[in-house]
Amino acid sequence: MTTTKRIAINTGGGDAPGLNAVIRAATLAALDRGWEVFGIGKGYGGFLDTDKIQRLDQDTVRGIAHLGGTILGTTNKGDPFHYPVPGGGVVDRSDEVVASFHRLGLDALIAIGGDGSMGIAQRFVDKGMPIVGVPKTIDNDLSGTVVTFGFDTAVTVATEAIDRLHSTAEAHERVFVVEVMGRYAGWIALYSGVAGSADVVLLPEIPFDFEAVARKVMHREANGRRFSLVVVAEGARLQDGQLVTLGDERQGSELRLGGIGEVVAKEITARTGKESRTVVLGHLQRGGGPTARDRLIALRFGAAAVRAIEAGKSGVMVALDPPEVKAIPLSEAVDRMKLVPRDGDVVATARDLGMCLGDRWD
Repeated sequence: MTTTKRIAINTGGGDAPGLNAVIRAATLAALDRGWEVFGIGKGYGGFLDTDKIQRLDQDTVRGIAHLGGTILGTTNKGDPFHYPVPGGGVVDRSDEVVASFHRLGLDALIAIGGDGSMGIAQRFVDKGMPIVGVPKTIDNDLSGTVVTFGFDTAVTVATEAIDRLHSTAEAHERVFVVEVMGRYAGWIALYSGVAGSADVVLLPEIPFDFEAVARKVMHREANGRRFSLVVVAEGARLQDGQLVTLGDERQGSELRLGGIGEVVAKEITARTGKESRTVVLGHLQRGGGPTARDRLIALRFGAAAVRAIEAGKSGVMVALDPPEVKAIPLSEAVDRMKLVPRDGDVVATARDLGMCLGDRWD
């Protein structure tokens, strides 16, 4: 006979298509076992402000699997170990979170988030909180899982944008530079660039040379292809390792990346004389409903998280290891960032298709 439990669910960091599907699956799986389920609003904020806690039931999660966003809300500024205070500075409020968790009589927390959220979850596990993580990030940069939910949707949106830009680029004989998300990992740029038949793809993992990009554009020009499509990850680095950021703006504890697309477009114009335009996809990649693939992965992750709790597991993250979803140690997920391998099959495919990856063009 299954022991009655009280579990909680929270969502942290940037939103990603599929969050609501995880919440629905985890809630229904827990209710099916006779458990009570609570949604913690605004990341860990609900533990510090209990007005942000809600009871989850069948009605709460009905019809939400296809919706974007998260019914629980999220935040990039909710690290209880470095909690911002009015007037500047941060304080450690983690002990308050642990106390609130126990005061609510909870048995476990399902923490849905990316690398930052999983790192916070690991620290709370070290403080004795039973936690099962669910990997969420459009960047696909979490180790231990083949893919994270949200990634397929982001790639699909980016690919559709590249497809649409082909016709206008050709009609006006322009270069279009498409800037996509991904921070320090180039998965979105690479996959959408290859799928969308881009001519140049610039990744954080392969520092690029403006001259190589210009040579690719002019090679196309010489062969009667008077337009080019360039896809650049927001964290793409110049050969000296330099990143382009929005001044000193920060997103949580990290510098806010952005502007690389405009820099690349201006350099292409200066070196080739070609009119260049920039399209920054930004939050379009993470907004809206999930693709069928992301929805299915998210539903599987949510149900698997409940099974992990039922099995008495803590300090783990559910992960896709095709064809199964398994539980791996949280430490394995946050130990290192999953970057695009420079010698991987998709990079090799891009080169075989004649794409310039910025490090050379000959």
